[in-house]
Amino acid sequence: MNTALRNLALTSGVLLAPCAWLPAHAQEYPVKLVRMVVATSPGGGTDIAARLVSPKLSEFFGRQVVIENRGGASTTIGGEYVARAAPDGYTLLMGVSSLAILPFVMAKVPYKPEDFAAITQVATSPNIVISHPSLPAKTTKELIALAKARPAQLNIAAGGAGSSQHLAIALFVTMSGAKITHVPYKGTGMAMIDVVAGHVHLMMANIIQALPIIRNGRLNAIGVTSLTRTTVAPNIPTIAEGGVPGYEVVQWYGLLAPAQTPRDIITKVRTGTVRALQDPAIKERFIADGAETVGNTPEEFAAIIAADLKKWAKVVKDAGIKPQQLGSF
Repeated sequence: MNTALRNLALTSGVLLAPCAWLPAHAQEYPVKLVRMVVATSPGGGTDIAARLVSPKLSEFFGRQVVIENRGGASTTIGGEYVARAAPDGYTLLMGVSSLAILPFVMAKVPYKPEDFAAITQVATSPNIVISHPSLPAKTTKELIALAKARPAQLNIAAGGAGSSQHLAIALFVTMSGAKITHVPYKGTGMAMIDVVAGHVHLMMANIIQALPIIRNGRLNAIGVTSLTRTTVAPNIPTIAEGGVPGYEVVQWYGLLAPAQTPRDIITKVRTGTVRALQDPAIKERFIADGAETVGNTPEEFAAIIAADLKKWAKVVKDAGIKPQQLGSF
């Protein structure tokens, strides 16, 4: 793992190191169909992000951009496919924030973060801490006080060991000093059922999955995991403002290309993607799905990935989470 960390320390530089792999006609890109790989099955957040952006990108290119779902093995099948593809702009990855988590929680990842070139962060979406109404704590501050008064007696559901929601819990525990027991589930649906039934006190949940149940009063919203309040539920405070300053965990979706993809191609893909994200209908659809559009520069996106790698390496170490062979999540 030390070797991996040394390699990952180079990420922000390597992600922005395209070279003159293509001849001078690269500016004509694209001259054929472009594949946007999604490393999950159809229907999830990553797939939705890709399908919202790709039609507008097709219009911008004047060439079709097709979605290719290559799910499995915790997103590593699709990730490896793009990492090994020719750096010519015709194979892109709609990546997800687990890219910066898997190196620390998975026993073997068939690629490194520096095998990709950052293009732009497409959107971000927070999680939300929810509780059964019977729990006395209704706010982040009250939850921390209760957890400290009853160390390790409260339990919180989330995805399996090593999932982004698991690490969000680990970071909350580390930053707040609250001792709460993680209860791993293979699927968020069953976890939600158990929280609603009162079998589990709390859950680190997807905000869109949780909002309908919060609104009908069957669950209480403790706080969202973004640093600022989310557009989709502006009345719900953040965990940071509720008593854990600086706490931030968001799921991001972003476009990546194989490392060494020429800079002019990166720029063209980014320009077309940003135009798509500026479309009011697309912005509204992302908001409806609990996400907010971004469209930052390759440098800014690369810096976010580098910061995430540093953050999650520390969280995993502090929490004593051991790398393992993970299933899909």
